[in-house]
Amino acid sequence: MDRLTNFFKILSDETRLRIMVLLFHRELCVCQLTGITGISQPNVSKHLARLRDMGLVKDERKEQYTFYSLNIKDKLLKDILEKIVENVDNYPVLKLDIEKSKAAAKYMELASKGK
Repeated sequence: MDRLTNFFKILSDETRLRIMVLLFHRELCVCQLTGITGISQPNVSKHLARLRDMGLVKDERKEQYTFYSLNIKDKLLKDILEKIVENVDNYPVLKLDIEKSKAAAKYMELASKGK
């Protein structure tokens, strides 16, 4: 029961909810999360640390960046987050974050092909 109540506490914070929804779609580094959300780097890092401590995200070092991705093993918790994502059209901030994330991913893809 503690895991479920802690999950809802995590999601009750707008910044953490935004980060979780973004990571639902793809792995991102702090600089990408900062650019997409407009939230300061220290604030994003603080929330990522909390999510990592709860076991909800994992990090992986790639060159000079650390990328974060979801690490939700509990099916119920995954389903809850998936339902939020499925209904993102009802939440303008989350919808805009996802659109920015897609644009950033496309830019990165084009930039890497141009090298």
